[in-house]
Amino acid sequence: MPDRRIRDATAADAAACAAIYAPYVTDTAVTFESEAPSVADMALRIEGAQRRHAWLVLEEDDAVVGYAYAGPFKERAAYRWSCEVSVYLAPTRHGTGGGRALYEALLARLADRGYRMAAAGMTQPNEPSARLHAALGFEPVGTFRAVGWKHGAWRDVTWVQRPLGDATAAPAAEPT
Repeated sequence: MPDRRIRDATAADAAACAAIYAPYVTDTAVTFESEAPSVADMALRIEGAQRRHAWLVLEEDDAVVGYAYAGPFKERAAYRWSCEVSVYLAPTRHGTGGGRALYEALLARLADRGYRMAAAGMTQPNEPSARLHAALGFEPVGTFRAVGWKHGAWRDVTWVQRPLGDATAAPAAEPT
C-alpha cells in the first residue's frame, strides 16, 4: 500500500493536475473541454478554486495521483451556498479508493466553509462515477439529454446532488 495523503493544492501542483486531466479531455467524453488546459491555466484554476471553495490533491509516495475541487454551481447570488464538485484520478489509480478519499475530504472542507449543497454532472455512460457518487450520498436529480457533442456523438449528462449539513435551515453566514 502506498503512503497516501490529501492536502491543499498549490500552483506547484498544476503540472501534475494538468497531466492527470489531459487524457480525460483528449480521449474521453467525461469532460466537455476540447483542449487540455496548459499548466499555467491549471495554476489559475487552482488559485481560483482555493479563494472561495477548495482544490485538494491526493499524493501517493510523494507524487500527485489525483485531485478534487469545487467551484460555483451558478453565478446568481441565491446559489452562493451551493457548489459544483469534480474528481479526477490518474488512470492507474482507478478503483483504489482515491476518488472516495478525495471527495470525503473535499465535502467536509466545503461543509466547514458554510456550503450547503454539492452537485456533480456526469457524462453518460459512466457507471464508475455513478457508483462513487451514490456511495457518497449523492442522489440523482435529472439528466440533460444530448446536451454535449464530443467524439462524434451527442452526450447526456446526469446531475446528482447531496446536502452538506442541514439542507432545511437558513444559512448562518456567507460561505467563506
